[in-house]
Amino acid sequence: MTRAMPLSEFPKLPPAVMLDAVEGLSAQIDRVAETAAPTHRFLRYGWFAAALAAYGGQARTITLTREGDPVVALPYVSTGPRWAKLASVPGCYWPFRSFPLREDAGAECGELLLDRLARDVNALRIGPVYDGDPALEMLRAAAASRGWTAIDRTIAQSFLLDMGALRAEGTWPRNSTLRKNRFHEKHLRDHGETDWRFVSGADWSEAQFDALAAIEQKSWIADRTDGSDAKFTRAGHVAFWRAAAADPVLAKMMWAAMLTVDGEPAAFSFDLNAGDLKYAIANSYDPQFGKHSPGKLLYYRNLVRALEDGITRVDWGAGDSGYKRTIGADGGPMIRDWLFVRPGLPGMAAKLARGLWRGSGNQVAGS
Repeated sequence: MTRAMPLSEFPKLPPAVMLDAVEGLSAQIDRVAETAAPTHRFLRYGWFAAALAAYGGQARTITLTREGDPVVALPYVSTGPRWAKLASVPGCYWPFRSFPLREDAGAECGELLLDRLARDVNALRIGPVYDGDPALEMLRAAAASRGWTAIDRTIAQSFLLDMGALRAEGTWPRNSTLRKNRFHEKHLRDHGETDWRFVSGADWSEAQFDALAAIEQKSWIADRTDGSDAKFTRAGHVAFWRAAAADPVLAKMMWAAMLTVDGEPAAFSFDLNAGDLKYAIANSYDPQFGKHSPGKLLYYRNLVRALEDGITRVDWGAGDSGYKRTIGADGGPMIRDWLFVRPGLPGMAAKLARGLWRGSGNQVAGS
């Protein structure tokens, strides 16, 4: 009589893995994004489509599937002269440029991606992106095993506010801060009727974006710069955010706190909510109300509301560390720009030019 073989003795076959490269953005991007870390689920088809609409480029997408389920989706666009065969991950600078992968994707996925990329490009740029980003770390591990050259340049340090921890300690927000805020709110009302509200999801409209732009046009951005860094003016990046809002999932993540005085836009704070993390993208105010700290009043209201909604952490991004540290933020991961260059002559050239790439970044203490 033949003995039945127990299941534990059957050889385990490796999961079936397939790569697919398509012109344009793959519809699989959303399936991957839905299984990514909650902080990265904004990296959707609509996010990359908005980047192409606002900044140009023809995309190509490599998708890796395992046992029929999409695990990684890497969209990229050609950059620089055609002969150089350079590519970059499209997207928006805020909060960072990366691509989605399932939380359980391993280093082998990155190895397969780089092997496929080497057929079409000499180098891939990803960033600016945070140290520890899942897609970045996957590529770094794969580059080390596949002989690719990885070089980085420092952009800035990020700042993180752990509201949950500070509230648990009973130190946020401080009673003294709330008293000062009530004082300023009282005197702000001397200018007219104040209205504090929030915009998200189906609330996004042309009028809402125009209100944000009106505040930026009166702010220091328009007064002291060429306006190209503004998020919502036509000279700035409003084309991206308008296009992103066409995706209902992204529109729900996009969040603005708004203050109007006698019906006129006076201040805003614009964020991207991802799980229990809030990415603080931009804030601005009309300087005629500056002595009453409308921006500060607004973002405190905004953060208290965030806590009520289950958001416990705020990623303030880079720059202007003074008010961020005052509110309780600490230094977070470094933000860097990365180049991954395939082996052979491109890799040799990258090693020679490593100093130039790194030198084009910023000098940041502790980087």
